[in-house]
Amino acid sequence: MTVGVLDVGCFSAHLVVVERDLLRPLVSHKVRLRLDRELDSDGAISRDGVDSLCAAVLAARKKAGDIQFLPFATSSVRDSANVDEVIRKVARRTGVELKVLSGKEEARLSYAAARHWFGWSAGPMVVLDVGGGTVELAAGSGAEPDRAVSLPLGARTLTRTGMTVTEMRVEVAERLASAFPWGESAHAVGCSKVFEQLARLAGARNGTYAPRQLRLKDLEKWIPRLAKLSVRERAALPGISRHRAQQSLAGAVVAEGLMKVSGHDVVDISPWSTKEGLLLTLVERSRARNSSAA
Repeated sequence: MTVGVLDVGCFSAHLVVVERDLLRPLVSHKVRLRLDRELDSDGAISRDGVDSLCAAVLAARKKAGDIQFLPFATSSVRDSANVDEVIRKVARRTGVELKVLSGKEEARLSYAAARHWFGWSAGPMVVLDVGGGTVELAAGSGAEPDRAVSLPLGARTLTRTGMTVTEMRVEVAERLASAFPWGESAHAVGCSKVFEQLARLAGARNGTYAPRQLRLKDLEKWIPRLAKLSVRERAALPGISRHRAQQSLAGAVVAEGLMKVSGHDVVDISPWSTKEGLLLTLVERSRARNSSAA
């Protein structure tokens, strides 16, 4: 029943190994990355970026020992111009072949994670996940979402365009309008570090078990404030980590757009997202295999 994943994102490679209980991992080992600094003008990951990625994967493999884990990469690798080359080099130098999840797969896994966190009493849910490269949306009333969508509107993606707040708002509203036909009656859930940090910025308590919400009115107050601050000043704010400070404004604009288009003034924050959704999937598969063997 021991399962593990290696989540390779823009800012870290996070190895998590669990035995049934996701809240008490057997192993949780994180290696910092800064792949956002290693993208050239064409969107390809540089040689230094590949070197740091290989070092992080090797460190995770050493930490895991004999434990098997599923390595997956999100949009920072998936959407790079040289994704095939990067995966090939990492496999050759580390013996670990990264799996690339599609945006829709990420949306499905985030939904599964949020459903497990809030339970069936939450009723119909719409799950909003703001990443660095993309935004994932999923909605449904069962264990699996009825609809899942991924759009290139992540915080890092918008930051790299150099748009003003007004321009970002227009872009986000236009792209979301055609992709978001879901009703307002669903329970809105925000996944990802972007929603967690924005909720903390707006005054929510810190901690995995603390019920947290993000209110649209608070977000609308903070966006103009963030726009006036330097990256260093943003990093000094509660909830805004140093490595995410530069893209914190774009993340806030995307979160605002999601809440407006979906018709929700408040979203509940889920501390679980794609990584936990994949762990839950692996746990269920392991249980099914064990039941069949018995």
